[in-house]
Amino acid sequence: MGLMEVINGRRKKVWDRQPKEFFKKAILNIDGTMSETTGECKEGMDISYKGEWGYAPLLISLAQTREALYVVNRPGNAPSHLDSAFWIDRSLDLVEGRFEEMWMRGDTDFSLTEHLDRWDDRCRFVFGLDARQNLVSLAQRLLEGQWEALERKPKYEVKTEGRKRPENVKERIVRERGYKNIRTISEQVAQFDYRPVKCKKTYRVVALRKNLTVERGEQALFDDIRYFFYITNDRTMSAQEVVYFANERCDHENDIEQLKNGVNALRMPSEDLVSNWAYMVIAALAWNLKAWLGLLMPQKILGHRIVRMEFKRFLNTFMKIPCLIVKTGRQIIYRLVGYNHCLKEYLRAFSVIKECRVT
Repeated sequence: MGLMEVINGRRKKVWDRQPKEFFKKAILNIDGTMSETTGECKEGMDISYKGEWGYAPLLISLAQTREALYVVNRPGNAPSHLDSAFWIDRSLDLVEGRFEEMWMRGDTDFSLTEHLDRWDDRCRFVFGLDARQNLVSLAQRLLEGQWEALERKPKYEVKTEGRKRPENVKERIVRERGYKNIRTISEQVAQFDYRPVKCKKTYRVVALRKNLTVERGEQALFDDIRYFFYITNDRTMSAQEVVYFANERCDHENDIEQLKNGVNALRMPSEDLVSNWAYMVIAALAWNLKAWLGLLMPQKILGHRIVRMEFKRFLNTFMKIPCLIVKTGRQIIYRLVGYNHCLKEYLRAFSVIKECRVT
């Protein structure tokens, strides 16, 4: 933990140099993952409910910059929410005072009702909520007029002329061979007030109703209705916006993938839990340094691209640059052999980094 706090101390210096309008809202993404290992003698490893041997790290990141604020190693049988309240509180301490608003979001594992009242005093949150029978009953008792259609945003905006979509080969094969197929017909949202048993306060619950049809081949077998719930202390967003905001948490999966396969922070090469934890934090620092470079870039458009950039592309663009070192007289000349259009701004950023004195 001490190593993470040292890194976070330097992180604050980078944040302090950012314009206030950039850091108005802090959104904390919270999730757990599984890091498998083929080793048999690693201390602290365990088997998950899926039968996978390894460790179960907890990762908390800042959505705007994709920085890994806390990376916590745990045994492989640990549920996602294990000890998460402690690290969530530390993450709130880290961003408090540097942002005008603080937000948290996570899946159903992190809707820890015994902590919601305390978090309500500090920040806003949107968590998934298990579709238990009492919540389903409350949703079913809502009047039909209280439900509103949910229109999904397009995945991307077509900037040129729209093209004809190709045939969906997968769906055609499933239909021809008579496989079971579940399709979404429509989605509606509604909201109601709800007080969990362990809470003293009442919160807003947004219900998402999915109307599904179950087919086999060309024949529709039956319709199915499923409910999903989100609990929040925010009263300003519409019900649709709450669902969109919760779904945007999926971008955290991209951050986890980059930590796994980009900087290889979750490879677990050592022999015990604590050593692997230290390795995770040190390797994740490379991912954070990329974000800090983007934040300190004088050219802000390029800086934003660096923040969102995958680590492999970052290495190929900025790090793996052929350089010829020439010693002449009393000088050492670094002659860049492979030049790209980003290097000029990249080299200009070093003067800013020297002024920052993050070390």
